[in-house]
Amino acid sequence: MVHIPIGDYVAGAELANALISTSPTVRGAEALPDAAALAGLLAGLPAGRDLRVPDAADVQPVQLLRREARGIVETENGEQSAAGAAVLLRRAGRAPVLRRDPSGRWQWFVPTAPDASLADELAAVIAVAVLGVVRALGHERFRACAAPGCRGVFIDASRAGRRRYCMPERCGNRLNVANHRARRQAGVTR
Repeated sequence: MVHIPIGDYVAGAELANALISTSPTVRGAEALPDAAALAGLLAGLPAGRDLRVPDAADVQPVQLLRREARGIVETENGEQSAAGAAVLLRRAGRAPVLRRDPSGRWQWFVPTAPDASLADELAAVIAVAVLGVVRALGHERFRACAAPGCRGVFIDASRAGRRRYCMPERCGNRLNVANHRARRQAGVTR
């Protein structure tokens, strides 16, 4: 069973963003070639820490989920995103249930089928995040990366809603370096 605290769609959105950014479409090469890379990705994310350790059989289904998640982020409106999230929830096995956890906080519990794969569990986390973002922040938070030449997409779940890059540490830095070099070449310093 996957449980996601209410309002914590940010962690699920970051999971979706991290997963989508591993695509060869974004990076130019496969960033999830094996179970070790998948385990490393999940270990670095709050929403991925409670999931089971991946094995070799999990890699291809998660790569396919990555394609589905990207398709949801690329949709044209919130209804299409919600419909895509519903498809992901069906993969998990059952509809989410809202209830209190042992500490009294409200959480979404997504009862996964007993034989649910890691990809199905990740699909549930991403689906709840997509629904949370669409409802709380609006579909305009589903964006394409602003870096020239980048084909990345992402969900901006930040408070300010000003995120511009699929991978700020990579795309944002690359653009800042290019701008700096252009200023230096033009003789303008800061």
